[in-house]
Amino acid sequence: MKLKVATVFSGIGAPEQALQQLGIDYDIVFACDNGERKIRSSVEEEAQKRRNEGNAVVNDIITRGYEEASGENLVQRTYMANYEISPDRYYQDVRFLDGHEFRGKVDLFIGGSPCQSFSVMGKRKGLEEARGTLFYEYARLVDEIRPKVFIYENVPGMLNHDGGNTWRVISSIFSSLSYKWVCWVLNAKDYGLAQNRRRLFVVGFSEEYTSLFDKLIEPAPFPLTTSTADYLETDVPNKYYLPEKGFYRATDKKNIKYVAVNTTISRCQVACQQSNWFGDMRFETVYPQRVADDSRIFKGVYKGEYGVCRTLTPRECLRLMGFDDSFKIVVPDPIAYRQSGNSIAVNVIKKVIESIMNTGVIV
Repeated sequence: MKLKVATVFSGIGAPEQALQQLGIDYDIVFACDNGERKIRSSVEEEAQKRRNEGNAVVNDIITRGYEEASGENLVQRTYMANYEISPDRYYQDVRFLDGHEFRGKVDLFIGGSPCQSFSVMGKRKGLEEARGTLFYEYARLVDEIRPKVFIYENVPGMLNHDGGNTWRVISSIFSSLSYKWVCWVLNAKDYGLAQNRRRLFVVGFSEEYTSLFDKLIEPAPFPLTTSTADYLETDVPNKYYLPEKGFYRATDKKNIKYVAVNTTISRCQVACQQSNWFGDMRFETVYPQRVADDSRIFKGVYKGEYGVCRTLTPRECLRLMGFDDSFKIVVPDPIAYRQSGNSIAVNVIKKVIESIMNTGVIV
């Protein structure tokens, strides 16, 4: 029997990539992501008025509204190029998705809402307190869909945001949903990726599976056997090598907060990775003749050695996030960097899923 999976804030599909790497047969019930686009309030109002007509009608309104205001959903382009899902099962906006349509049809529900607007919470208790935040939409869908298991992912800063008040409210909401749940803070470098990326994972089992929840074990960390150098491509196009301004930005000690050169363990990949020479860079003393001959590429001295400096490529960033090389890159580089940095580390979600599967809750 295939695992029934649904995701919101789906991004480029780290859970789906994890399932593929684990060899688990699955069907995507639905995915949902607006691609960080804007929509006009008049379209939202129209969609709200027609919610009783069902997800298909509302999603058509929302899709047209997003395309008219902001163009194509490039996150969807990447997602659909890599996973088997019919277009009618890809939704554009979590706020307008009615989970009742999928009640009892989802085994594993996964999402990680942006941490925004939480400062409005704290005066009352329960789900209503989170209304107006995208976390509310995630919790609402858990309540409407009633999956066997949910996984919620976010930054660990959520635990102490607003003096801990945010987490107190979120905890109370998870507990109100009739799920047994646990939270873990896991770092990608502890699960086989040369990247220092800490993230919060909340795993919840529907209350009828309490006996199986008691078997759930936090994934055990293990020693890292790779370094950033192991994720690099061997033939990097000239466009990734830096001009003079970029070279000096990357190698200036004053910019160490923003740029890291030749790290053993990569910094956390983020949405602005490689934008304006931000993030991990590589300094090379050995490089192709075509690079040496390219006058646009600056050659200079760094730590007493003569060489060139370059950004990571989109493929290298995806590798550092745990995506294998079969993953198709179908968007321009700046978008690919952003999509990779916004994703969940595949190796980590893979270990979380393995821990869930080991309980027998999903077979």
